[in-house]
Amino acid sequence: MNKGKIYIGIGGWTFAPWRGVFYPEKLAQSKELGYAASKLTSIEINGTYYGSQKPASFRKWASEVPEGFIFSLKGPRFATNRKVLAEAGDSVRRFYDSGVLELGDKLGPVLWQFMPTKRFDEADFGAFLELLPRELNGRKLRHVVEVRHDSFCCDAFITLLKKFAVPVVYADHATYPAIADITGDFVYARLQTGQDSVKTAYPPKQLGQWAERLRTWADGGEPDDLPRIGKPAAKKKPRDVFAYIIHGGKVHAPAGAMDLIGRVSEK
Repeated sequence: MNKGKIYIGIGGWTFAPWRGVFYPEKLAQSKELGYAASKLTSIEINGTYYGSQKPASFRKWASEVPEGFIFSLKGPRFATNRKVLAEAGDSVRRFYDSGVLELGDKLGPVLWQFMPTKRFDEADFGAFLELLPRELNGRKLRHVVEVRHDSFCCDAFITLLKKFAVPVVYADHATYPAIADITGDFVYARLQTGQDSVKTAYPPKQLGQWAERLRTWADGGEPDDLPRIGKPAAKKKPRDVFAYIIHGGKVHAPAGAMDLIGRVSEK
Protein backbone atom coordinates (compact mmCIF):
# COMPACT_ATOMS: atom_id res chain seq x y z
CA MET A 1 0.00 0.00 0.00
CA ASN A 2 1.30 3.46 -0.85
CA LYS A 3 1.67 6.02 1.89
CA GLY A 4 0.17 9.48 2.02
CA LYS A 5 2.51 12.45 2.14
CA ILE A 6 3.26 14.12 5.47
CA TYR A 7 3.54 17.91 5.54
CA ILE A 8 4.87 19.56 8.69
CA GLY A 9 5.25 23.22 9.52
CA ILE A 10 4.34 26.25 11.57
CA GLY A 11 1.86 29.13 11.52
CA GLY A 12 3.06 32.01 9.33
CA TRP A 13 6.66 33.03 8.83
CA THR A 14 6.84 36.56 10.31
CA PHE A 15 7.55 36.54 14.04
CA ALA A 16 10.22 38.81 15.55
CA PRO A 17 11.44 36.34 18.24
CA TRP A 18 12.42 33.88 15.48
CA ARG A 19 15.22 36.21 14.37
CA GLY A 20 18.46 34.83 15.75
CA VAL A 21 16.64 31.69 16.95
CA PHE A 22 15.25 30.24 13.72
CA TYR A 23 16.30 32.83 11.16
CA PRO A 24 19.93 33.96 10.88
CA GLU A 25 20.16 37.39 12.52
CA LYS A 26 21.24 39.22 9.38
CA LEU A 27 18.76 37.53 7.04
CA ALA A 28 16.68 40.11 5.16
CA GLN A 29 13.03 39.97 6.14
CA SER A 30 12.13 39.54 2.47
CA LYS A 31 14.05 36.25 2.52
CA GLU A 32 12.30 34.76 5.54
CA LEU A 33 9.63 32.83 3.66
CA GLY A 34 12.20 31.25 1.36
CA TYR A 35 14.38 30.32 4.33
CA ALA A 36 11.46 28.84 6.28
CA ALA A 37 10.32 26.87 3.24
CA SER A 38 13.81 25.41 2.86
CA LYS A 39 13.57 23.94 6.37
CA LEU A 40 9.88 22.98 6.54
CA THR A 41 7.40 21.31 4.19
CA SER A 42 4.32 23.44 4.88
CA ILE A 43 3.15 26.70 6.45
CA GLU A 44 -0.32 27.62 7.65
CA ILE A 45 -1.13 31.17 6.51
CA ASN A 46 -3.17 33.00 9.12
CA GLY A 47 -3.38 36.43 7.46
CA THR A 48 -6.18 35.23 5.19
CA TYR A 49 -8.34 34.81 8.29
CA TYR A 50 -8.19 38.50 9.12
CA GLY A 51 -8.43 40.12 5.70
CA SER A 52 -8.36 39.66 1.96
CA GLN A 53 -5.03 39.22 0.20
CA LYS A 54 -4.14 40.25 -3.36
CA PRO A 55 -3.55 37.83 -6.25
CA ALA A 56 -0.01 39.21 -6.57
CA SER A 57 0.71 38.18 -2.97
CA PHE A 58 -0.34 34.59 -3.58
CA ARG A 59 1.79 34.48 -6.75
CA LYS A 60 4.79 35.90 -4.89
CA TRP A 61 4.49 33.41 -2.05
CA ALA A 62 4.24 30.50 -4.47
CA SER A 63 7.35 31.69 -6.30
CA GLU A 64 9.44 31.78 -3.12
CA VAL A 65 9.00 28.18 -2.01
CA PRO A 66 10.39 24.95 -3.51
CA GLU A 67 8.52 22.31 -5.46
CA GLY A 68 6.54 20.05 -3.18
CA PHE A 69 5.99 22.73 -0.54
CA ILE A 70 2.36 23.27 0.44
CA PHE A 71 0.53 26.21 2.01
CA SER A 72 -2.62 25.75 4.01
CA LEU A 73 -4.80 28.83 4.39
CA LYS A 74 -7.24 29.95 7.03
CA GLY A 75 -10.60 30.83 5.56
CA PRO A 76 -11.87 34.33 6.42
CA ARG A 77 -13.40 34.98 9.83
CA PHE A 78 -16.23 36.81 8.04
CA ALA A 79 -17.46 33.39 6.90
CA THR A 80 -17.20 31.56 10.22
CA ASN A 81 -17.76 34.19 12.93
CA ARG A 82 -21.49 34.63 12.36
CA LYS A 83 -24.69 33.51 14.00
CA VAL A 84 -26.16 31.97 10.85
CA LEU A 85 -23.51 30.01 8.94
CA ALA A 86 -25.88 29.40 6.04
CA GLU A 87 -25.50 33.10 5.18
CA ALA A 88 -21.73 32.86 4.62
CA GLY A 89 -21.92 32.27 0.87
CA ASP A 90 -20.77 35.75 -0.20
CA SER A 91 -17.78 35.64 2.14
CA VAL A 92 -16.73 32.23 0.85
CA ARG A 93 -16.99 33.41 -2.76
CA ARG A 94 -15.01 36.58 -2.09
CA PHE A 95 -12.27 34.53 -0.51
CA TYR A 96 -11.83 32.34 -3.56
CA ASP A 97 -12.17 35.33 -5.88
CA SER A 98 -9.25 37.03 -4.09
CA GLY A 99 -6.67 35.02 -5.99
CA VAL A 100 -6.22 31.90 -3.85
CA LEU A 101 -5.71 29.75 -6.94
CA GLU A 102 -2.61 31.80 -7.81
CA LEU A 103 -0.81 29.46 -5.39
CA GLY A 104 -1.17 26.76 -8.05
CA ASP A 105 0.06 23.37 -6.92
CA LYS A 106 1.29 24.94 -3.67
CA LEU A 107 -2.35 25.32 -2.52
CA GLY A 108 -3.25 22.92 0.24
CA PRO A 109 -6.27 22.71 2.54
CA VAL A 110 -8.35 25.69 3.60
CA LEU A 111 -8.95 25.71 7.35
CA TRP A 112 -12.34 27.03 8.45
CA GLN A 113 -11.93 27.92 12.12
CA PHE A 114 -14.90 28.55 14.42
CA MET A 115 -15.08 30.55 17.62
CA PRO A 116 -14.88 28.65 20.93
CA THR A 117 -18.40 29.93 21.67
CA LYS A 118 -19.88 28.50 18.45
CA ARG A 119 -22.16 25.58 19.29
CA PHE A 120 -23.08 22.72 17.00
CA ASP A 121 -26.29 23.19 15.04
CA GLU A 122 -26.61 20.28 12.63
CA ALA A 123 -28.81 21.99 10.04
CA ASP A 124 -26.87 25.24 9.97
CA PHE A 125 -23.44 23.60 9.97
CA GLY A 126 -24.58 21.33 7.16
CA ALA A 127 -25.72 24.39 5.22
CA PHE A 128 -22.22 25.88 5.67
CA LEU A 129 -20.55 22.73 4.35
CA GLU A 130 -22.84 22.94 1.32
CA LEU A 131 -21.36 26.39 0.55
CA LEU A 132 -17.77 25.13 0.29
CA PRO A 133 -16.76 24.65 -3.37
CA ARG A 134 -15.34 21.23 -4.22
CA GLU A 135 -13.64 22.40 -7.40
CA LEU A 136 -12.72 25.72 -8.99
CA ASN A 137 -11.36 26.23 -12.49
CA GLY A 138 -10.62 22.53 -12.75
CA ARG A 139 -8.68 22.39 -9.46
CA LYS A 140 -9.91 20.16 -6.66
CA LEU A 141 -10.26 22.06 -3.37
CA ARG A 142 -9.69 20.68 0.11
CA HIS A 143 -11.46 21.91 3.23
CA VAL A 144 -11.01 21.18 6.93
CA VAL A 145 -12.96 22.55 9.90
CA GLU A 146 -11.68 23.45 13.35
CA VAL A 147 -14.44 23.45 15.96
CA ARG A 148 -13.72 24.55 19.50
CA HIS A 149 -16.90 23.90 21.49
CA ASP A 150 -17.68 20.62 23.25
CA SER A 151 -21.15 20.45 21.68
CA PHE A 152 -19.44 19.15 18.53
CA CYS A 153 -18.38 15.99 20.35
CA CYS A 154 -21.34 14.00 19.09
CA ASP A 155 -22.15 11.32 16.52
CA ALA A 156 -24.32 13.72 14.50
CA PHE A 157 -21.32 15.97 13.81
CA ILE A 158 -19.11 13.08 12.70
CA THR A 159 -21.87 11.71 10.47
CA LEU A 160 -22.33 15.14 8.90
CA LEU A 161 -18.62 15.53 8.15
CA LYS A 162 -18.46 12.06 6.60
CA LYS A 163 -21.40 12.97 4.35
CA PHE A 164 -19.39 15.88 2.94
CA ALA A 165 -16.01 14.11 3.26
CA VAL A 166 -14.61 17.09 5.20
CA PRO A 167 -11.98 16.40 7.89
CA VAL A 168 -12.05 17.90 11.36
CA VAL A 169 -8.86 19.33 12.87
CA TYR A 170 -7.29 17.19 15.55
CA ALA A 171 -6.48 19.83 18.19
CA ASP A 172 -3.79 19.08 20.72
CA HIS A 173 -4.95 21.85 23.03
CA ALA A 174 -5.53 22.37 26.75
CA THR A 175 -9.26 23.15 26.45
CA TYR A 176 -10.54 22.63 22.89
CA PRO A 177 -12.16 19.28 22.06
CA ALA A 178 -9.86 16.57 20.74
CA ILE A 179 -11.57 14.73 17.90
CA ALA A 180 -9.47 12.17 16.04
CA ASP A 181 -12.22 10.72 13.83
CA ILE A 182 -11.20 10.47 10.17
CA THR A 183 -13.99 11.96 8.07
CA GLY A 184 -12.20 12.88 4.81
CA ASP A 185 -9.29 11.89 2.59
CA PHE A 186 -6.61 13.75 4.56
CA VAL A 187 -5.73 14.45 8.19
CA TYR A 188 -4.97 17.85 9.76
CA ALA A 189 -3.45 18.26 13.21
CA ARG A 190 -2.66 21.47 15.10
CA LEU A 191 -0.20 20.88 17.95
CA GLN A 192 -0.77 23.74 20.38
CA THR A 193 0.60 22.69 23.77
CA GLY A 194 4.30 23.37 23.24
CA GLN A 195 6.37 25.40 25.68
CA ASP A 196 8.95 28.12 25.10
CA SER A 197 11.09 26.55 27.82
CA VAL A 198 11.60 23.48 25.60
CA LYS A 199 14.10 23.92 22.76
CA THR A 200 11.88 21.95 20.37
CA ALA A 201 8.55 23.28 21.77
CA TYR A 202 7.51 19.69 22.53
CA PRO A 203 9.80 17.35 24.51
CA PRO A 204 11.60 14.66 22.46
CA LYS A 205 9.41 11.85 23.82
CA GLN A 206 6.24 13.63 22.75
CA LEU A 207 7.68 14.42 19.32
CA GLY A 208 8.43 10.72 18.94
CA GLN A 209 4.82 9.90 19.78
CA TRP A 210 3.56 12.47 17.29
CA ALA A 211 5.87 11.15 14.57
CA GLU A 212 4.40 7.69 15.07
CA ARG A 213 0.84 9.04 14.89
CA LEU A 214 1.57 10.98 11.70
CA ARG A 215 3.04 7.88 10.08
CA THR A 216 0.02 5.82 11.17
CA TRP A 217 -2.36 8.32 9.57
CA ALA A 218 -0.30 8.47 6.36
CA ASP A 219 -0.31 4.68 6.17
CA GLY A 220 -4.10 4.70 6.35
CA GLY A 221 -4.54 3.70 9.97
CA GLU A 222 -5.76 5.50 13.07
CA PRO A 223 -3.67 6.05 16.23
CA ASP A 224 -5.08 3.98 19.05
CA ASP A 225 -4.17 6.56 21.70
CA LEU A 226 -6.27 9.48 20.42
CA PRO A 227 -9.99 9.95 21.23
CA ARG A 228 -12.62 9.19 18.61
CA ILE A 229 -16.35 9.78 18.80
CA GLY A 230 -17.85 7.76 15.96
CA LYS A 231 -17.84 4.07 15.18
CA PRO A 232 -16.62 2.21 13.22
CA ALA A 233 -13.08 3.20 12.25
CA ALA A 234 -12.53 4.77 8.84
CA LYS A 235 -11.67 2.61 5.86
CA LYS A 236 -7.94 1.99 5.74
CA LYS A 237 -6.34 3.88 2.85
CA PRO A 238 -3.32 6.19 2.48
CA ARG A 239 -4.00 9.79 3.44
CA ASP A 240 -1.99 12.99 3.23
CA VAL A 241 -1.27 14.43 6.66
CA PHE A 242 -0.79 18.10 7.61
CA ALA A 243 0.64 18.89 11.04
CA TYR A 244 1.55 22.28 12.49
CA ILE A 245 3.30 23.19 15.73
CA ILE A 246 1.54 26.41 16.52
CA HIS A 247 0.66 28.81 19.36
CA GLY A 248 2.14 27.20 22.49
CA GLY A 249 5.94 27.25 22.45
CA LYS A 250 5.92 29.46 19.38
CA VAL A 251 9.51 30.67 19.78
CA HIS A 252 10.77 27.13 19.26
CA ALA A 253 7.96 25.89 17.02
CA PRO A 254 10.23 25.85 13.93
CA ALA A 255 12.78 23.70 15.78
CA GLY A 256 10.01 21.33 16.81
CA ALA A 257 8.68 21.12 13.29
CA MET A 258 12.15 20.41 11.87
CA ASP A 259 12.70 17.73 14.51
CA LEU A 260 9.37 16.15 13.61
CA ILE A 261 10.23 16.21 9.89
CA GLY A 262 13.42 14.32 10.70
CA ARG A 263 11.58 11.76 12.77
CA VAL A 264 8.91 10.92 10.18
CA SER A 265 11.66 10.54 7.58
CA GLU A 266 13.56 7.98 9.61
CA LYS A 267 11.42 5.01 8.62
